[in-house]
Amino acid sequence: MSYPIDMKLLLDQGLPLSAAALLRDAGFDTIHVSEIGMSEAEDTEIIQRAKDEERVVGTLDADFHTLLALDAAISPSVIRIRIERLRAQAFTDLLLMVISECEAELSQGAAITVEPSRIRIRRLPLLSDV
Repeated sequence: MSYPIDMKLLLDQGLPLSAAALLRDAGFDTIHVSEIGMSEAEDTEIIQRAKDEERVVGTLDADFHTLLALDAAISPSVIRIRIERLRAQAFTDLLLMVISECEAELSQGAAITVEPSRIRIRRLPLLSDV
């Protein structure tokens, strides 16, 4: 599997802190919100930080996709994991697989949802048909 090593990641609270180190070991510029004093930050602050630093957000939180939709945002890309209780290595392996499979979409702006049996990709901005 090849990975876009220039892709930068920001992991949200609720994801394993040790996964950030595992992703750095895999060659990714990765930070966890708790490493930069943002453990208590609002989702909007995390989105802004990711946008400013051109990072892809990894999260368990559905609110990120909602906020992107409400703002008709074109960045940052967000990967929402909907699989509970993943240990750091399993989470890291899953995220690396998603990044590898969805590299083009992530680099252009996407809201990705990872479920046990599928990956859903929606391009940004998330606009309703109404």
